[in-house]
Amino acid sequence: MATEVITASAAQPTSSPASAMASAAYRDYLRGLRRRAFTIQAWQIGLIAFIVIGWEVAPRAGWINPMLTSYPSAVVATLVVMLQDGSLALHTWTTFSEIVIGFCGGMALGLTCAVALWSSPFLYRVLDPFIVVLNGMPKIALVPIFYIWLGDRASIYAMAIAVSVFVTIIMLYTGFNAVDADKIKLVKLFGASQRQILWKIVLPASVPTMISTLKVNVGLALVGVVVGEFQASKAGLGYLITYGSQIFQMNLVMTSIVVLAAISSVLFIAIQTIETTVLRRNGSTRSIS
Repeated sequence: MATEVITASAAQPTSSPASAMASAAYRDYLRGLRRRAFTIQAWQIGLIAFIVIGWEVAPRAGWINPMLTSYPSAVVATLVVMLQDGSLALHTWTTFSEIVIGFCGGMALGLTCAVALWSSPFLYRVLDPFIVVLNGMPKIALVPIFYIWLGDRASIYAMAIAVSVFVTIIMLYTGFNAVDADKIKLVKLFGASQRQILWKIVLPASVPTMISTLKVNVGLALVGVVVGEFQASKAGLGYLITYGSQIFQMNLVMTSIVVLAAISSVLFIAIQTIETTVLRRNGSTRSIS
């Protein structure tokens, strides 16, 4: 019995100096990554602080005309006044809802068209030059047409969709075609239909491309909404920018731009959260399989 105990204890693995050195090197590597991430964040915060301080000091010191640029303290005061009278919430919600609707509409329409083009090579050959031309055309030229056809509110949604939909089609179609052809041939040998190939192979493999398209479309939808509000809207941050420039109130213009930057940041963080969740779930699914 004692011999078995001695043998069992001798069979247990012990930590070798090599493994201890490897563990120490790995800990140093992780500390290096944390230091690098902290350094990057510190530089980002420092850059923002430098811009804000420079923006505040330059007009007050007379280096630039404050009527042309305003300054952060005046922007904060304007934000407080607009929060108190409720106008900030009204204009911000108007623009935010238009961005979300235009963003979702552009993604849905672009995904549908990309799937149709991938499913039919003949359709792609017919429509490809038109898509390229429409994507390269300056969308701001469509604002008066949309306003006449659709009215003041619907024209803003149409503008947001028009700005983003063609980029969405091109990016998604390119991503669909980049899927491993050997996988598609393999499932075809087992009798998979075109719909099964799409749902089981192409769409799951194109998740990173879809997320990249989401990131691009956030900015494009915001641009489309603001451009549409310049022309047609009676409310929204784009309307405030146009109104403030007409009456030469740069405080109002810069406040609207700051709020637009905040909306863009919130939407980008939301998409990053979706990206992290989806990629983590895909990674756990692959590890299980």
